[in-house]
Amino acid sequence: MKNETIKDWTPEVFVENSIKTLREQLQNDKVILAISGGVDSSVTAYLLQKAIGNNMIGIFVNHGLLRKNEFKSVLANYKETGLNVIGIDASSLFYQKLKGVNDPEQKRKIIGNTFIEVFDQEAHKIKDVKWLAQGTIYPDVIESVSAKGVVKSHHNVGGLPDYMKLKLVEPLRLLYKDEVRLVGKLLGISPSLLNRHPFPGPGLGIRILGEITEEKVRILQEVDAIFIDKLKETSWYEKTWQAAAILLPIKTVGITNGERTYENSVVLRAVSSTDAMTADWVRFPYELLAEISNEIIYKVQGVNRVVYDISSKPPATIEWE
Repeated sequence: MKNETIKDWTPEVFVENSIKTLREQLQNDKVILAISGGVDSSVTAYLLQKAIGNNMIGIFVNHGLLRKNEFKSVLANYKETGLNVIGIDASSLFYQKLKGVNDPEQKRKIIGNTFIEVFDQEAHKIKDVKWLAQGTIYPDVIESVSAKGVVKSHHNVGGLPDYMKLKLVEPLRLLYKDEVRLVGKLLGISPSLLNRHPFPGPGLGIRILGEITEEKVRILQEVDAIFIDKLKETSWYEKTWQAAAILLPIKTVGITNGERTYENSVVLRAVSSTDAMTADWVRFPYELLAEISNEIIYKVQGVNRVVYDISSKPPATIEWE
């Protein structure tokens, strides 16, 4: 483990000790898990299931900022694997609260606070819930509380409001992403889920620069789907740590079918990394970038310009907000 406070780390020892610790800590208490479809929360779910069975209750909230068709497909996948998961579609509530908001930190806080509100409402529907589990990992903690101040706030870092009256459990808090995947592999989680690219808790909300609207979400979902599907078709998805599309608050002049257009610009971002602390931009073949760009421009209504981000981390972060 890269965190030097823990020596001789192996996934086998971690899983064995975590299951034992969780059983002792949680006993017969019910635990609500903030589950998102991503690697971190999914590994947390399987680990908790090993420890406490159906006393783990996963809550998968659709904040309206997921990828195209992701809410239905991920929820179905969880249920097929036998996880005790409840799906909540709260997208209209999130859109309402985000209306007119432009500041990225404010958007993150609104999404995080609303997320907690939805959980609190759901917790009151289930008897004897005492714990909230979260898929927080070490880079989340580092970026949220750094030596020089906050880099960016994470909706799953920083504890819970007093009114929620739930205790917090974060079994992956000291792990990096590559270590989380090793734990997931040992737990028998499918490679298709474990190898999914990281996806931020606030979802497309921090990939839409400026105010969030349903139309902007629609546009970005279509762009993102083309980008990710094309990477999977060409085997570049497995070679890439994280890929994302970003919708800019910029419109530019273009020409489509011989007519002048004034439409949105999008950025494609893809990086290679091992732990998300540092990252370098992926050198896709020009032909692949051209194919992706053309497909986006001619298939996604409302977009007429595509650019590619060639910034490394540091100084740039992986996400734009």
